[in-house]
Amino acid sequence: MMNGKPSRVQCPLCGFEFEKTDSVCTHGCPLGRFCKLIKCPSCHYEFPEPARPFRWLAKWFHQPRVRAGTLDLTQLEAGETAEFVGMTPGAEARGRMLAVYGLTAGTPLTLQQKLPAFVIRVGETELALEGDVARTILVRRRAVPATG
Repeated sequence: MMNGKPSRVQCPLCGFEFEKTDSVCTHGCPLGRFCKLIKCPSCHYEFPEPARPFRWLAKWFHQPRVRAGTLDLTQLEAGETAEFVGMTPGAEARGRMLAVYGLTAGTPLTLQQKLPAFVIRVGETELALEGDVARTILVRRRAVPATG
């Protein structure tokens, strides 16, 4: 904690932003107190804790970014398959809740229907989502293999 506020870090691999206390390593690891690595709860990538000046600088210039080629779930057509990329900035807590249902970075999903609710299929799980939740889910269209 810095100045009474939880310390937030961003995964350099997937871009997921989370509180350092949410790191997988901080819960039950016997070396947690001595280890200088942070494990991303989204993609499980381990990385060293950023130096304080760089964290301050990154926070100062932080601009919420959406990766090129991504769109929100509402922009897909019914029956279309896409790859889950992440959540819109500010919706990380919701992303952690959806991860319980298998919605993690790189997971393929299929939009089953758009009305009356957005229904997605993730593996063997089907989830019905309201429109405001669907707008926070970022996906990347999967390339269709060429035939012929």
